[in-house]
Amino acid sequence: MASHNISSLILVALLVFAFAAGSHAGRIAVYWGQNGNEGGLADTCNTGIYSYVMLSFLTTFGNGQTPVLNLAGHCDPPSGTCTSLSSDIRSCQSQGIKVLLSLGGASGSYSLSSSDDAASVATYLWDNYLGGSSSSRPLGDAVLDGIDFDIEQGGPDHYDELAKQLSDLGNQAGTKVYLSAAPQCPYPDQYVGNALQTGLFDYVWVQFYNNPSCDYSSGVSGLSSAWGTWTSSLSSSTVFLGLPASQDAAGSGYISPGDLTSQVLPAINTASNYGGIMLWSRYFDLNSGYGATVQSSV
Repeated sequence: MASHNISSLILVALLVFAFAAGSHAGRIAVYWGQNGNEGGLADTCNTGIYSYVMLSFLTTFGNGQTPVLNLAGHCDPPSGTCTSLSSDIRSCQSQGIKVLLSLGGASGSYSLSSSDDAASVATYLWDNYLGGSSSSRPLGDAVLDGIDFDIEQGGPDHYDELAKQLSDLGNQAGTKVYLSAAPQCPYPDQYVGNALQTGLFDYVWVQFYNNPSCDYSSGVSGLSSAWGTWTSSLSSSTVFLGLPASQDAAGSGYISPGDLTSQVLPAINTASNYGGIMLWSRYFDLNSGYGATVQSSV
């Protein structure tokens, strides 16, 4: 009888563990690159907090322009000092962390003027950051895992074609180019809405901040309603809750760690394509400790 009770307890414990693991299968993505005081890329990966790091940003591209990489105070691409990041990138990747180049951002000069322009940008990205080759790779010879679309200006045209071209370039070379995007939480996003409909995006970190109509300013109900629209509309993508890592990181949408774990995550992590959270940014997270605080609950 005693052994029966013990085996029952073990079974219950296993079931409880399985349930907990199933509902907290989330990971944390972070943007790195826009503050020289946020620490190095390898240091960021070595924290063990993040599964995805987006190098931000390629601020100028398209419309016939020479692309410009802006990594703030970390390094200076024109003088070639960013090539030293190759060892950091490989260090991150050796830990299973995916490293992507983020296109766009809130300030910059970018747009795609035509299908040919999209193809030209895709080829540039392939040759200079992905599996192709070029004599002037800004980050050196490390091969990034993919491309992130953080498009916040310049119009929505041709980003669907850019996504298809990038995906095709990877397929032709026998490798996968991971695609991610950071739309704003009002659905559909005015810039990447069409591109997301291609079904090619692996990860979508929706910005639930600076948008009071759908971020935490609208309460759990408003946020979870918008979340439901996103997750049901992007069934082929893994969807993440994009958040500011501190109150200073955004104008609205900050969720305290306590509220996130007790109120918000239980309302969203039942979605079959729930992926976790995205944080803006490593700089704010370094100072707040937000990611480390919530990591076990995500």
